[in-house]
Amino acid sequence: MAALLGTLLAALLCTLTLGAGTASAHAALTSTDPAEGSVVPAAPRQIRLTFSEGVLLGADSVRVLDPGGERVDEGRPEHVGGRSDTAAVALRARIADGTYTVAWQAVSADSHPVAGAFTFSVGAPSRTTVAVTSAATGIDPVVDAFYGIGRYAAYAGFVLLVGGCVFAGVCRSSRPVQRIAVAGWVALFVSTAVLLLLRGAYTSGKGMGSVLDLTLLGDALATKPGAALLSRLLLLSAAAVFLAVLFGSYAREDGDSCAREDGDAASGRRRDVAYGLGIGGTVVAAGLAATWAMAEHASAGIQPWLAMPVDVAHLLGVAVWLGGLAALLATLWSGDAVPRTAVRRFSRMAFVSVCVLVATGLYQAWRQVGFSWSTLTGTEYGRWLLLKVGLVAVMLAVAFFSRRWTDRLAEPAAAECKAAVKKGRVPVGRAAAPADPVRAAQLARQQAALEKAAGRRERDADGNRSGLRRSVLAETAVAVVLLAVTTLLTGTQPGRAEAGQKRAASGGAAAPATAGPAEVSIAYDTGGTNGRGTARVTVDPARSGGNTVAVTLMAASGSPVDVPELTLSLTETEKRIGPLRVALERQSAGHWQATGFRLPMAGDWQLSLTVRTSDIDQVTETGNVKIN
Repeated sequence: MAALLGTLLAALLCTLTLGAGTASAHAALTSTDPAEGSVVPAAPRQIRLTFSEGVLLGADSVRVLDPGGERVDEGRPEHVGGRSDTAAVALRARIADGTYTVAWQAVSADSHPVAGAFTFSVGAPSRTTVAVTSAATGIDPVVDAFYGIGRYAAYAGFVLLVGGCVFAGVCRSSRPVQRIAVAGWVALFVSTAVLLLLRGAYTSGKGMGSVLDLTLLGDALATKPGAALLSRLLLLSAAAVFLAVLFGSYAREDGDSCAREDGDAASGRRRDVAYGLGIGGTVVAAGLAATWAMAEHASAGIQPWLAMPVDVAHLLGVAVWLGGLAALLATLWSGDAVPRTAVRRFSRMAFVSVCVLVATGLYQAWRQVGFSWSTLTGTEYGRWLLLKVGLVAVMLAVAFFSRRWTDRLAEPAAAECKAAVKKGRVPVGRAAAPADPVRAAQLARQQAALEKAAGRRERDADGNRSGLRRSVLAETAVAVVLLAVTTLLTGTQPGRAEAGQKRAASGGAAAPATAGPAEVSIAYDTGGTNGRGTARVTVDPARSGGNTVAVTLMAASGSPVDVPELTLSLTETEKRIGPLRVALERQSAGHWQATGFRLPMAGDWQLSLTVRTSDIDQVTETGNVKIN
């Protein structure tokens, strides 16, 4: 079992590492002032950005770079008019004409970092040395990978901690269940501490070398996600006390009650402790779940006042079902006697958890995707959600067979308890110990080994329990994959928001932007010898912003031809922009090219091509190209 689950976990960690870098943005840039790619006559006083939802800003959230790559912004970016979905930064006075690059980076309301860049020009466009790529404005890939693994470990730790404790309190407490719960606590504590250290580098786009930067850590703690991680660490200290009581004095009293052959009811003190553990454990578990609900998808979008408590209920349902499943598997695999009543209690508890998951999951699906088939199949979030629903269906199908195996179990709980007493597994009174403590310890180890071996023989001889163990193992394997898909879902832009951004991007355009280059053929005739031919001009991708312009000259015979001089410029006649000269460079016979040529806006642009074939033979021809 350990080898199988270890292989699954390793494969899923690789999936999370590869998938972390493809997570979509959650807050989108909807407008800028100045507009992207525009040419303004005079330098603006500030740069203003508007997003689709609220964002958190840092000291370097908005950087404005001149054509030489020097920063011309001053002061800290701030929200405009108290609106969290805006950002503005002031510019230095009397900046020169040319093309400026605005690189922005922020944290969306659901805790995920977003970044991008755009350009605008003052006076007229110019060459710029700034090359802003996704790597320059996004998340460091190493930090992103470790952060994704940490998020998965945190979810897994929460599931094991809560599910193991609930199984121990409601169904049966044992040493394997204790190991599950303690392992969950350790995983959740370590992963939360790592996430807190990585948070600053994750949101700022810096590398692993900045993980221990106290300034970044302070900035992270000042945000809602950082405060949620710190709160989780504090709640885990209370969870440690809860574990000590649940698997300490309370478990010993439970064993004593089983050892009493008269079957007396539990004492009032133990009942009071049970009530206290139930109430305290529920508060701590709900608090831990709230650290996710208040900082991720549930806290942004529509109806956050309802979505956050629903998300808490959803997380608790997942933890009770999947964590309890892991505890049951550990108990069955250990060889310890598992009463049929304990398995049936878990079966009822799992049924209630699934009902909670269905109810809360339907609401979350409507809130994040809506009941639109096109949104489900046409967005990344919708496709992950369909996969998650399919995995839940597979788990329920396997659980049906587990329930059938449970109904075949024939050993009642009382008989198992008495059998345990007879075999010496539950201490009754005080047994006479050997005078030599070393000998006593040796005998205790031998007795424990014999009991463990006997338990495994009984486990393997019982066909019903072996069948139940196999079906629970299959459920657990699917649950590991399901948890990975859930982690990827929380790092993916909700389908409703993605669909809205696509509609907004295409709603105001006369025609959708083409994905390919625009090509124009212009015939020319300079009037001299070999002065006739055709120029093929290609603009790729024919969009506002950076483009690659290629010109190929073909003689009347159809072969490439060189000329002494070739110039090309573009003019937007309606808005009186240009002419913008293209800096062509000869590549080979008959081929010229210019890269990084920036067009400030979409529209119908006029090409002006001048061809000189001799000292006196020259002609200028025009054509039109559509820029989206």
